[in-house]
Amino acid sequence: MSETTPTWAGVESAAALLDGIAEETPLAHSRWLSELTGTEVMLKCENLQRTGSFKLRGAYTRISRLSPAERRAGVVAASAGNHAQGVALAAQMLGIPARIYMPEGAALPKVQATQGYGAEIELVGVDVGASIAAAQEYSAETGAVMIHPFDHVDIVAGQGTVGLEILRQLPEVGTILVPVGGGGLVAGIALLREVRPDVRIVGVQTSAVSPYVPSLSAGAPVQVQGLPTMADGIAVAAPGAVPFAVVAELVDDVVTVSEESLSRALIGLLERAKLLVEPAGAAGVAALLDRPRDFPGPVVPVLSGGNIDALLLLEVIRHGLKAAGRFLSFRVHLTDRPGELMRLLTDLASMQVNILNVVHDRASESLGVGEVEVRLQVATRGARHADTVLDQLASRGYRSV
Repeated sequence: MSETTPTWAGVESAAALLDGIAEETPLAHSRWLSELTGTEVMLKCENLQRTGSFKLRGAYTRISRLSPAERRAGVVAASAGNHAQGVALAAQMLGIPARIYMPEGAALPKVQATQGYGAEIELVGVDVGASIAAAQEYSAETGAVMIHPFDHVDIVAGQGTVGLEILRQLPEVGTILVPVGGGGLVAGIALLREVRPDVRIVGVQTSAVSPYVPSLSAGAPVQVQGLPTMADGIAVAAPGAVPFAVVAELVDDVVTVSEESLSRALIGLLERAKLLVEPAGAAGVAALLDRPRDFPGPVVPVLSGGNIDALLLLEVIRHGLKAAGRFLSFRVHLTDRPGELMRLLTDLASMQVNILNVVHDRASESLGVGEVEVRLQVATRGARHADTVLDQLASRGYRSV
Protein backbone atom coordinates (compact mmCIF):
# COMPACT_ATOMS: atom_id res chain seq x y z
CA MET A 1 0.00 0.00 0.00
CA SER A 2 1.63 3.21 -1.15
CA GLU A 3 -0.50 5.76 0.69
CA THR A 4 0.95 7.38 3.79
CA THR A 5 -2.48 8.44 5.07
CA PRO A 6 -5.29 5.93 5.68
CA THR A 7 -8.27 6.24 3.30
CA TRP A 8 -11.62 4.55 2.77
CA ALA A 9 -10.26 3.19 -0.53
CA GLY A 10 -7.54 1.53 1.54
CA VAL A 11 -10.18 -0.07 3.74
CA GLU A 12 -11.99 -1.46 0.70
CA SER A 13 -8.69 -2.83 -0.60
CA ALA A 14 -8.01 -4.46 2.78
CA ALA A 15 -11.47 -6.03 2.73
CA ALA A 16 -10.62 -7.77 -0.55
CA LEU A 17 -7.40 -9.11 1.02
CA LEU A 18 -9.28 -10.38 4.07
CA ASP A 19 -12.01 -12.17 2.13
CA GLY A 20 -11.92 -15.75 3.38
CA ILE A 21 -9.32 -14.86 6.02
CA ALA A 22 -11.20 -12.89 8.67
CA GLU A 23 -14.77 -13.75 9.64
CA GLU A 24 -17.60 -11.35 8.92
CA THR A 25 -18.70 -11.20 12.53
CA PRO A 26 -22.40 -10.99 13.40
CA LEU A 27 -24.35 -7.90 14.37
CA ALA A 28 -26.53 -9.06 17.28
CA HIS A 29 -29.63 -7.19 18.47
CA SER A 30 -29.64 -6.38 22.20
CA ARG A 31 -33.13 -6.05 23.66
CA TRP A 32 -31.64 -5.18 27.06
CA LEU A 33 -29.68 -2.19 25.76
CA SER A 34 -32.39 -1.15 23.29
CA GLU A 35 -34.91 -0.88 26.14
CA LEU A 36 -32.40 1.01 28.27
CA THR A 37 -31.57 3.58 25.59
CA GLY A 38 -34.91 3.88 23.81
CA THR A 39 -33.28 3.14 20.44
CA GLU A 40 -32.11 0.07 18.58
CA VAL A 41 -28.76 -1.27 19.78
CA MET A 42 -26.85 -3.84 17.74
CA LEU A 43 -23.64 -5.44 19.04
CA LYS A 44 -20.77 -5.92 16.58
CA CYS A 45 -19.31 -9.18 17.85
CA GLU A 46 -15.59 -9.02 17.12
CA ASN A 47 -15.17 -11.16 20.23
CA LEU A 48 -16.26 -13.98 17.91
CA GLN A 49 -13.53 -13.17 15.36
CA ARG A 50 -10.69 -15.63 14.74
CA THR A 51 -8.16 -15.30 17.59
CA GLY A 52 -10.91 -13.71 19.69
CA SER A 53 -10.45 -10.09 18.59
CA PHE A 54 -10.33 -7.70 15.62
CA LYS A 55 -6.52 -7.71 15.59
CA LEU A 56 -6.22 -10.35 12.85
CA ARG A 57 -7.65 -7.87 10.34
CA GLY A 58 -4.85 -5.33 10.65
CA ALA A 59 -2.08 -7.86 11.20
CA TYR A 60 -2.92 -9.87 8.08
CA THR A 61 -3.30 -6.73 5.96
CA ARG A 62 0.09 -5.46 7.09
CA ILE A 63 2.01 -8.73 6.80
CA SER A 64 0.48 -9.78 3.47
CA ARG A 65 1.89 -6.62 1.87
CA LEU A 66 5.51 -7.27 2.84
CA SER A 67 8.04 -7.68 0.04
CA PRO A 68 9.59 -11.10 -0.65
CA ALA A 69 12.80 -10.00 1.11
CA GLU A 70 10.87 -8.77 4.14
CA ARG A 71 8.96 -12.04 4.31
CA ARG A 72 12.19 -14.02 4.36
CA ALA A 73 13.43 -11.91 7.28
CA GLY A 74 10.28 -12.69 9.26
CA VAL A 75 8.20 -10.51 11.55
CA VAL A 76 8.41 -9.54 15.19
CA ALA A 77 5.84 -8.01 17.54
CA ALA A 78 5.31 -7.17 21.19
CA SER A 79 2.01 -7.70 22.93
CA ALA A 80 0.36 -9.03 26.08
CA GLY A 81 -2.33 -10.84 24.15
CA ASN A 82 -4.62 -9.91 21.26
CA HIS A 83 -2.08 -8.37 18.88
CA ALA A 84 0.27 -11.28 19.58
CA GLN A 85 -2.36 -13.79 18.50
CA GLY A 86 -3.33 -11.77 15.42
CA VAL A 87 0.28 -11.49 14.23
CA ALA A 88 1.00 -15.14 14.99
CA LEU A 89 -1.98 -16.43 13.03
CA ALA A 90 -1.45 -14.06 10.10
CA ALA A 91 2.21 -15.06 9.85
CA GLN A 92 1.32 -18.74 10.03
CA MET A 93 -1.25 -18.38 7.23
CA LEU A 94 1.29 -16.58 5.04
CA GLY A 95 4.15 -18.95 5.85
CA ILE A 96 6.31 -16.28 7.48
CA PRO A 97 8.35 -16.87 10.66
CA ALA A 98 7.14 -14.82 13.62
CA ARG A 99 8.72 -13.98 16.95
CA ILE A 100 6.52 -12.43 19.67
CA TYR A 101 7.78 -10.75 22.84
CA MET A 102 5.32 -10.91 25.73
CA PRO A 103 5.60 -9.72 29.36
CA GLU A 104 6.63 -12.37 31.88
CA GLY A 105 3.26 -11.98 33.60
CA ALA A 106 1.19 -12.46 30.44
CA ALA A 107 -1.85 -14.69 30.97
CA LEU A 108 -0.97 -18.32 30.32
CA PRO A 109 -3.96 -18.94 27.98
CA LYS A 110 -2.82 -16.04 25.77
CA VAL A 111 0.76 -17.32 25.69
CA GLN A 112 -0.42 -20.81 24.82
CA ALA A 113 -2.79 -19.55 22.12
CA THR A 114 0.00 -17.51 20.51
CA GLN A 115 2.31 -20.51 20.58
CA GLY A 116 -0.48 -22.60 19.09
CA TYR A 117 -0.42 -20.39 15.99
CA GLY A 118 3.22 -21.28 15.46
CA ALA A 119 5.00 -18.19 16.73
CA GLU A 120 8.22 -18.25 18.71
CA ILE A 121 7.54 -16.71 22.13
CA GLU A 122 9.98 -14.80 24.31
CA LEU A 123 8.85 -13.63 27.76
CA VAL A 124 10.59 -10.37 28.68
CA GLY A 125 10.10 -7.82 31.45
CA VAL A 126 7.15 -7.03 33.65
CA ASP A 127 5.16 -4.93 31.16
CA VAL A 128 4.58 -4.43 27.44
CA GLY A 129 7.07 -1.54 27.39
CA ALA A 130 9.94 -3.91 28.09
CA SER A 131 8.61 -6.33 25.46
CA ILE A 132 8.46 -3.55 22.85
CA ALA A 133 12.08 -2.58 23.58
CA ALA A 134 13.20 -6.18 23.19
CA ALA A 135 11.23 -6.56 19.94
CA GLN A 136 12.80 -3.38 18.52
CA GLU A 137 16.26 -4.61 19.44
CA TYR A 138 15.59 -7.96 17.75
CA SER A 139 14.31 -6.17 14.64
CA ALA A 140 17.45 -4.01 14.47
CA GLU A 141 19.72 -7.04 14.86
CA THR A 142 17.99 -9.43 12.44
CA GLY A 143 16.06 -7.30 9.97
CA ALA A 144 12.76 -8.82 11.04
CA VAL A 145 9.88 -6.45 10.31
CA MET A 146 8.33 -4.90 13.41
CA ILE A 147 4.54 -5.20 13.21
CA HIS A 148 3.15 -2.30 15.22
CA PRO A 149 -0.24 -2.90 16.89
CA PHE A 150 -1.82 0.36 15.65
CA ASP A 151 0.61 2.94 14.22
CA HIS A 152 0.72 1.96 10.54
CA VAL A 153 -1.50 2.77 7.57
CA ASP A 154 -2.08 -0.91 6.70
CA ILE A 155 -3.04 -1.75 10.28
CA VAL A 156 -5.59 1.08 10.31
CA ALA A 157 -6.99 -0.01 6.93
CA GLY A 158 -7.39 -3.59 8.08
CA GLN A 159 -9.16 -2.61 11.27
CA GLY A 160 -11.41 -0.33 9.23
CA THR A 161 -13.04 -3.36 7.63
CA VAL A 162 -15.08 -3.64 10.85
CA GLY A 163 -16.75 -0.38 9.85
CA LEU A 164 -17.29 -1.57 6.28
CA GLU A 165 -19.11 -4.62 7.59
CA ILE A 166 -21.28 -2.50 9.91
CA LEU A 167 -22.38 -0.34 6.97
CA ARG A 168 -23.24 -3.44 4.98
CA GLN A 169 -25.09 -5.08 7.87
CA LEU A 170 -26.90 -1.96 9.15
CA PRO A 171 -26.96 0.83 6.54
CA GLU A 172 -29.10 3.05 8.79
CA VAL A 173 -26.55 3.02 11.67
CA GLY A 174 -26.54 6.28 13.63
CA THR A 175 -23.65 5.93 16.12
CA ILE A 176 -20.73 3.51 16.43
CA LEU A 177 -19.07 3.21 19.85
CA VAL A 178 -15.48 1.99 19.61
CA PRO A 179 -13.01 0.97 22.35
CA VAL A 180 -9.82 3.03 22.02
CA GLY A 181 -6.26 2.15 23.00
CA GLY A 182 -3.66 3.37 20.52
CA GLY A 183 -6.44 4.26 18.10
CA GLY A 184 -6.04 1.86 15.16
CA LEU A 185 -9.57 0.45 15.37
CA VAL A 186 -11.44 3.73 15.89
CA ALA A 187 -9.39 5.45 13.16
CA GLY A 188 -10.09 2.65 10.70
CA ILE A 189 -13.82 2.68 11.42
CA ALA A 190 -13.95 6.49 11.28
CA LEU A 191 -12.78 6.38 7.65
CA LEU A 192 -16.32 5.36 6.72
CA ARG A 193 -17.25 9.01 7.19
CA GLU A 194 -15.66 9.66 3.79
CA VAL A 195 -18.74 7.95 2.33
CA ARG A 196 -21.18 8.35 5.26
CA PRO A 197 -20.52 11.67 7.01
CA ASP A 198 -23.85 11.35 8.85
CA VAL A 199 -22.65 8.42 11.00
CA ARG A 200 -21.46 9.50 14.44
CA ILE A 201 -18.21 7.86 15.63
CA VAL A 202 -17.43 7.94 19.37
CA GLY A 203 -14.29 6.49 20.91
CA VAL A 204 -14.32 5.08 24.44
CA GLN A 205 -11.29 4.90 26.75
CA THR A 206 -10.93 3.78 30.33
CA SER A 207 -10.57 6.76 32.66
CA ALA A 208 -7.50 5.01 34.13
CA VAL A 209 -5.57 5.41 30.85
CA SER A 210 -7.06 8.04 28.54
CA PRO A 211 -4.40 9.79 26.42
CA TYR A 212 -6.76 10.77 23.60
CA VAL A 213 -8.63 13.33 25.72
CA PRO A 214 -5.56 15.52 26.47
CA SER A 215 -4.04 14.74 23.06
CA LEU A 216 -7.07 16.07 21.17
CA SER A 217 -7.06 19.17 23.37
CA ALA A 218 -3.35 19.71 22.66
CA GLY A 219 -3.66 18.97 18.94
CA ALA A 220 -0.88 16.36 19.07
CA PRO A 221 -0.25 12.98 20.73
CA VAL A 222 0.38 13.31 24.47
CA GLN A 223 1.70 10.56 26.73
CA VAL A 224 -0.06 10.05 30.06
CA GLN A 225 0.85 8.22 33.24
CA GLY A 226 -1.80 5.55 33.47
CA LEU A 227 -3.32 3.85 36.49
CA PRO A 228 -3.94 0.12 36.92
CA THR A 229 -6.96 -1.05 34.93
CA MET A 230 -8.78 -4.28 34.17
CA ALA A 231 -9.00 -3.13 30.51
CA ASP A 232 -5.45 -4.07 29.56
CA GLY A 233 -6.40 -4.28 25.88
CA ILE A 234 -6.84 -0.49 25.68
CA ALA A 235 -4.29 0.56 28.32
CA VAL A 236 -2.05 2.48 25.90
CA ALA A 237 -0.24 5.54 27.27
CA ALA A 238 0.01 7.54 24.02
CA PRO A 239 -1.87 7.63 20.69
CA GLY A 240 -0.17 6.52 17.53
CA ALA A 241 0.69 9.31 15.08
CA VAL A 242 -1.09 7.63 12.13
CA PRO A 243 -4.42 6.96 13.87
CA PHE A 244 -4.32 10.23 15.79
CA ALA A 245 -4.47 12.27 12.58
CA VAL A 246 -7.60 10.38 11.51
CA VAL A 247 -9.24 10.58 14.92
CA ALA A 248 -8.62 14.32 15.18
CA GLU A 249 -10.35 14.86 11.82
CA LEU A 250 -13.14 12.30 11.74
CA VAL A 251 -14.08 11.12 15.25
CA ASP A 252 -16.89 13.11 16.89
CA ASP A 253 -15.93 12.53 20.50
CA VAL A 254 -13.84 10.42 22.86
CA VAL A 255 -15.42 9.65 26.24
CA THR A 256 -14.09 7.79 29.27
CA VAL A 257 -15.64 5.11 31.47
CA SER A 258 -14.81 3.91 34.98
CA GLU A 259 -13.68 0.49 36.13
CA GLU A 260 -17.11 0.03 37.74
CA SER A 261 -18.87 0.73 34.44
CA LEU A 262 -16.59 -1.69 32.59
CA SER A 263 -17.31 -4.49 35.04
CA ARG A 264 -21.07 -3.81 34.98
CA ALA A 265 -20.98 -3.88 31.17
CA LEU A 266 -19.08 -7.17 31.12
CA ILE A 267 -21.56 -8.80 33.52
CA GLY A 268 -24.51 -7.41 31.57
CA LEU A 269 -23.14 -8.88 28.35
CA LEU A 270 -22.67 -12.24 30.07
CA GLU A 271 -26.09 -12.35 31.69
CA ARG A 272 -28.26 -10.56 29.15
CA ALA A 273 -26.54 -11.08 25.79
CA LYS A 274 -24.84 -14.43 26.58
CA LEU A 275 -21.55 -13.04 25.23
CA LEU A 276 -18.13 -13.39 26.84
CA VAL A 277 -16.23 -10.13 26.33
CA GLU A 278 -12.97 -8.89 27.85
CA PRO A 279 -13.13 -5.61 29.81
CA ALA A 280 -11.60 -3.55 26.97
CA GLY A 281 -14.11 -5.02 24.56
CA ALA A 282 -17.00 -3.96 26.78
CA ALA A 283 -16.02 -0.25 26.77
CA GLY A 284 -18.68 0.77 24.24
CA VAL A 285 -21.42 -0.89 26.27
CA ALA A 286 -20.08 0.77 29.41
CA ALA A 287 -20.49 4.15 27.70
CA LEU A 288 -24.11 3.25 26.92
CA LEU A 289 -24.75 2.31 30.54
CA ASP A 290 -23.31 5.66 31.67
CA ARG A 291 -24.99 7.77 28.97
CA PRO A 292 -28.03 5.84 27.71
CA ARG A 293 -29.64 8.83 25.96
CA ASP A 294 -26.56 10.53 24.50
CA PHE A 295 -26.09 8.63 21.25
CA PRO A 296 -28.37 8.84 18.18
CA GLY A 297 -29.57 5.42 17.07
CA PRO A 298 -29.36 2.85 15.84
CA VAL A 299 -26.28 2.43 18.04
CA VAL A 300 -23.54 -0.15 17.41
CA PRO A 301 -21.06 -0.80 20.24
CA VAL A 302 -18.08 -2.73 18.88
CA LEU A 303 -17.23 -5.68 21.16
CA SER A 304 -13.57 -5.59 20.18
CA GLY A 305 -12.37 -8.76 21.91
CA GLY A 306 -13.27 -11.71 24.08
CA ASN A 307 -9.90 -12.93 25.34
CA ILE A 308 -10.10 -12.86 29.12
CA ASP A 309 -8.19 -15.00 31.56
CA ALA A 310 -10.46 -17.12 33.76
CA LEU A 311 -8.91 -15.79 36.97
CA LEU A 312 -9.40 -12.19 35.84
CA LEU A 313 -12.96 -13.03 34.89
CA LEU A 314 -13.64 -14.14 38.45
CA GLU A 315 -12.24 -10.87 39.80
CA VAL A 316 -14.18 -8.77 37.30
CA ILE A 317 -17.44 -10.56 38.09
CA ARG A 318 -16.91 -9.96 41.79
CA HIS A 319 -16.09 -6.30 41.11
CA GLY A 320 -19.11 -5.91 38.85
CA LEU A 321 -21.53 -7.48 41.30
CA LYS A 322 -20.28 -5.13 43.99
CA ALA A 323 -20.61 -2.11 41.67
CA ALA A 324 -24.17 -3.14 40.85
CA GLY A 325 -25.05 -3.49 44.54
CA ARG A 326 -25.50 -7.25 44.23
CA PHE A 327 -22.44 -8.15 46.29
CA LEU A 328 -22.41 -6.49 49.71
CA SER A 329 -19.55 -6.62 52.23
CA PHE A 330 -19.93 -5.21 55.75
CA ARG A 331 -18.79 -5.64 59.37
CA VAL A 332 -20.76 -5.55 62.59
CA HIS A 333 -19.76 -5.74 66.26
CA LEU A 334 -21.76 -8.13 68.43
CA THR A 335 -21.84 -8.87 72.12
CA ASP A 336 -19.74 -12.00 72.71
CA ARG A 337 -22.41 -14.28 74.10
CA PRO A 338 -24.16 -17.45 72.87
CA GLY A 339 -26.85 -16.91 70.24
CA GLU A 340 -25.81 -13.49 68.96
CA LEU A 341 -24.31 -14.74 65.71
CA MET A 342 -27.35 -16.96 65.12
CA ARG A 343 -29.64 -13.95 65.68
CA LEU A 344 -27.71 -11.94 63.08
CA LEU A 345 -27.83 -14.73 60.50
CA THR A 346 -31.53 -15.28 61.12
CA ASP A 347 -32.24 -11.58 60.65
CA LEU A 348 -30.28 -11.59 57.40
CA ALA A 349 -32.24 -14.62 56.18
CA SER A 350 -35.47 -12.73 56.82
CA MET A 351 -34.15 -9.94 54.55
CA GLN A 352 -33.82 -12.42 51.65
CA VAL A 353 -30.05 -12.19 51.25
CA ASN A 354 -27.78 -15.10 50.39
CA ILE A 355 -24.83 -15.33 52.79
CA LEU A 356 -21.60 -16.05 50.91
CA ASN A 357 -18.95 -15.78 53.62
CA VAL A 358 -18.77 -15.21 57.39
CA VAL A 359 -15.65 -14.45 59.48
CA HIS A 360 -16.00 -14.40 63.27
CA ASP A 361 -13.10 -12.44 64.80
CA ARG A 362 -12.27 -11.88 68.47
CA ALA A 363 -8.82 -10.35 67.83
CA SER A 364 -9.63 -7.09 66.05
CA GLU A 365 -7.98 -4.06 67.68
CA SER A 366 -11.19 -2.05 67.31
CA LEU A 367 -13.18 -4.36 69.61
CA GLY A 368 -14.36 -3.37 73.06
CA VAL A 369 -14.43 -5.70 76.04
CA GLY A 370 -16.88 -8.52 75.50
CA GLU A 371 -17.30 -7.86 71.76
CA VAL A 372 -16.67 -9.86 68.57
CA GLU A 373 -16.44 -8.63 65.01
CA VAL A 374 -18.35 -10.42 62.25
CA ARG A 375 -17.36 -9.77 58.63
CA LEU A 376 -19.93 -10.83 56.08
CA GLN A 377 -20.25 -11.04 52.33
CA VAL A 378 -23.79 -11.44 51.06
CA ALA A 379 -25.55 -11.50 47.69
CA THR A 380 -28.47 -9.10 47.24
CA ARG A 381 -30.94 -8.37 44.45
CA GLY A 382 -29.44 -4.98 43.60
CA ALA A 383 -28.43 -1.59 44.96
CA ARG A 384 -31.87 -0.77 46.40
CA HIS A 385 -32.06 -4.11 48.20
CA ALA A 386 -28.51 -3.63 49.55
CA ASP A 387 -29.45 -0.23 50.97
CA THR A 388 -32.56 -1.75 52.56
CA VAL A 389 -30.47 -4.47 54.20
CA LEU A 390 -28.12 -1.93 55.77
CA ASP A 391 -31.03 0.22 56.94
CA GLN A 392 -32.78 -2.75 58.54
CA LEU A 393 -29.61 -3.87 60.28
CA ALA A 394 -29.24 -0.40 61.81
CA SER A 395 -32.89 -0.33 62.86
CA ARG A 396 -32.45 -3.67 64.64
CA GLY A 397 -29.56 -2.33 66.69
CA TYR A 398 -26.57 -3.79 64.85
CA ARG A 399 -23.50 -1.54 64.95
CA SER A 400 -21.77 -1.49 61.55
CA VAL A 401 -18.08 -0.54 61.38
